[in-house]
Amino acid sequence: MPTPKVVLRWIDKNLLLLLAGFLLGFIPLYPKLPLFDLIPGYLVRVRLEDIFILLTVIFWFIQLLRKKVTLRIPLAKIMGLYLVAGFLSLVSAVFITKTVPFELLHVGKSALHFLRYFEYFTLFFIVFSALKTKRDLKILLIVSFVTLFAVSAYGVGQRHLYWPVYSTMNREFSKGLRLYLTPHARVQSTFGGHYDLGGYLVLILPIVLATAYSLAKRRQRLALFSLFYFGIWLITVSASRTSFGSLILAVFVVLLFFALKEKSLLKKTTWFFQQAGILAICCGVILRLFGQDMYERLLQILESNTVAYSWYQNVDKHLESFVGDQMAKMPNILPQTMIEKPENGISTEEAAEMISVLVPSDARPSPERPSDVYVNVPDRKLVATTSAEGVTTMVLVEVERTYSQNALERGLSVAIRLDTLWPQAIAGFYKNPVLGSGYATLTKETVQQFTEAESTDNNYLRSLGETGLAGFITFYGCILTALTLSARTLRKKSSRKLSPYETAALIGVIAGTLGLLVNATYIDVFVASKIALLYWGYTGMAMAIYFWHKNET
Repeated sequence: MPTPKVVLRWIDKNLLLLLAGFLLGFIPLYPKLPLFDLIPGYLVRVRLEDIFILLTVIFWFIQLLRKKVTLRIPLAKIMGLYLVAGFLSLVSAVFITKTVPFELLHVGKSALHFLRYFEYFTLFFIVFSALKTKRDLKILLIVSFVTLFAVSAYGVGQRHLYWPVYSTMNREFSKGLRLYLTPHARVQSTFGGHYDLGGYLVLILPIVLATAYSLAKRRQRLALFSLFYFGIWLITVSASRTSFGSLILAVFVVLLFFALKEKSLLKKTTWFFQQAGILAICCGVILRLFGQDMYERLLQILESNTVAYSWYQNVDKHLESFVGDQMAKMPNILPQTMIEKPENGISTEEAAEMISVLVPSDARPSPERPSDVYVNVPDRKLVATTSAEGVTTMVLVEVERTYSQNALERGLSVAIRLDTLWPQAIAGFYKNPVLGSGYATLTKETVQQFTEAESTDNNYLRSLGETGLAGFITFYGCILTALTLSARTLRKKSSRKLSPYETAALIGVIAGTLGLLVNATYIDVFVASKIALLYWGYTGMAMAIYFWHKNET
């Protein structure tokens, strides 16, 4: 039996790795259930993962004081520069541009968003410091794969067994309201929304695919390919077009890296197109069987291009006659669950009545609405009325909802970005091109307005609007530096010494990063807490591998 001294020595040596593995599993698996508010009425709340991260950071600092870990690691300086830029942006917003009122409520909200980046970056340092050997890397990757399986399995439960949905798509949902999915609602698994789930899959699936190609044992490869296609099913039923397109790019990058490892040009080309063909067929079958909602949303993109849509209709007509009508009916004849609906939850359709516009994907819209609006919920406006006694009062009345030309031509989702969110971010940048207008200022109509949530739906414009060029250059400089150092490690002559797990992690992180960078054009993916935390965690993994090999030729 080991002595207490031996046990304590083992804990001292391995606890950081255990905590890193726990966080990489817990963050994606635990639903976004709030513990308490930091700012009353605000959507960003303290959650259990924040507590665990804080405890891990405390232990990391203890190890830093004991010189068991170091701050002299890749990206540390440029991350520090970003945090300096963010702090200066906050000061500028309060005292120079005065876009943040000098009041505790407003300054506190902006400071909260600034401090969130500290939290995101901590996962980088935790994972980097935890990885000391190739065995440690293998352990964290296995944890990641088991976690993906659990996330996908929970998606099955949501789809067919009425497992709970905890959304953060609006303020009421984010309080921890228990929902369940209607038959055609988008699956979001353990995440706060289908966009967040899509971002997670864009990040993790390339790592799974790269590991499948790296390993030699047939059983391991079969298990990982099965897991990969399980993840493809999940992103299909989440019906997130942007994430789906981003994942296609990430998979292309993985295939390209492994194709380049072949010796001759003929073998490179043959291997690439062979694997791409297999993936395309398998993913196409999944999309056709389970992705009616995704299929319709992708079709909305084609409808805006007359030539492409005409070509598609011609191809689809011949394909339908070849495959037969039964394939099109397949999604409707899949077995349905016999589980009774939960008594202590409400459906996503009922919950959606709380918001102004319903977009469920289970009924085709009428021609007078945008293509992605399915129920024309009336708008509400304050109207002045005068009584017989001459007293004027303001009454909230329902009026017919009107849509902009962008909404009618491109859909409401695109129109909100083009008409409101993106112009507001650009305006914030113009107020101070160097430091921006400050965190959490881009959705306000007036300086004194307190908004419940922040969204720009374009991470690049959000960075420019909130923190200006200083924040933009340093933040994306961190990402570009990580990509460069990861690629440099793969290109070294010593890369032949890389283990299969090291190769897979580097290629997967590069591909996942490029996918997220595309995703960021339409979603604030690097601000979404679960995605941001995991991204910097996996980036820390890649930088640990770089650090192990940086002095090799």
